[in-house]
Amino acid sequence: MPAFDLPLSELERHRPDIEEPADFDAFWRDTLTSAGETDPLMAVRPVETGLRLTRTWDVTFRGFGGDPVRAWFSRPVGVGGGVRVGGGDEVLPAGVGGRGEVLPAAVGGRGETLQAGVSGAGETLPAVVEFAGYGRGRGLPHERLTWVNAGYAHLLMDNRGQGDQYGCGGDTPDPHAAAAGGPGPAVRGLLAAEDYHYRRLITDAVRAVAAVRALPGVAPERTVAVGNSQGGGLALAVAGLVPDLAALLVTAPLLCGIRRALDLTDAGPYGEIAAYLAVHRGAEDAACRTLSYVEGVSFARRAQAPAHFGVGLRDTVCPPSGVYAAFNRYAELTGKGPRKEIHAYPFNGHEGGEAVQVRRQLEWLRAVLDEVSDDAGRGVR
Repeated sequence: MPAFDLPLSELERHRPDIEEPADFDAFWRDTLTSAGETDPLMAVRPVETGLRLTRTWDVTFRGFGGDPVRAWFSRPVGVGGGVRVGGGDEVLPAGVGGRGEVLPAAVGGRGETLQAGVSGAGETLPAVVEFAGYGRGRGLPHERLTWVNAGYAHLLMDNRGQGDQYGCGGDTPDPHAAAAGGPGPAVRGLLAAEDYHYRRLITDAVRAVAAVRALPGVAPERTVAVGNSQGGGLALAVAGLVPDLAALLVTAPLLCGIRRALDLTDAGPYGEIAAYLAVHRGAEDAACRTLSYVEGVSFARRAQAPAHFGVGLRDTVCPPSGVYAAFNRYAELTGKGPRKEIHAYPFNGHEGGEAVQVRRQLEWLRAVLDEVSDDAGRGVR
């Protein structure tokens, strides 16, 4: 597929006006207030994965409406040194982490408690909260190991009502009546913002940050949101709704420049929305009003965290003009002027930079979190 959107020289200046509802902030304030009145954590259980250098827990937290949402929470074994695994006598060499700590033998075994199991897992770590792509669930705990292998605590949120299209499935239903109907998640409850699937999913994403911060052994001030495609759209929404996020890393975020995307492409979720409106003639105004409450550019304008973007210039699923609109207008309402950068891949589509982009993310995030640690040490806010 040749480039189909604006040329790069125009993308770099692309700052479109977005039709933003007057009650956008009130809508999300009310939604999150009602969701955030209770302790986010419901259950934390150890999982046997067969991995020796990663320890994983099956986390259930309260999402939208108090609904249970599943997630995998993983930590690297041996970040702090010699670590017992599996509840037996095996001890990994202290040189794995270089600090010589030894954890209780029960860690990684059967029946450990949240406090004993997670807080016993060594030093306090920055946490990466990752959001999965469209139609995916959390899958299996050994599928996404990049961040935990890089030394971070890692929480991968399940997508409610998704998981049937790609990967190894999900474990979180969407029990609300508005979840029914339509060819895909992007059209569930599309004609009313209060009923829309992404209202629930974005709320879950914000609650996932609260959940990981409630876990022992996590540095709450060094919490990071990460995602590609739909996951990138969710991470971007989190950045706009959680003011003290440490960093944001997104590639090809969905739900950015939505109205233009509907005119440009019939691929992916935008194609599902177009197909729905082709049948429900006359529903366009109601649908577009609903979509305005989940517009990624609106969230980007409110974000404050340092941000790293990636985009394929031949991407027909998440057109690059939407990604650049979010990047170019990022943090404009906050007056913060945070560190931000974007990497464009002229000959790539929705896959973007793939492993090259991940390597850039790893290097960039390490530098940003080092700055956060330095600022905290100097008492800078």
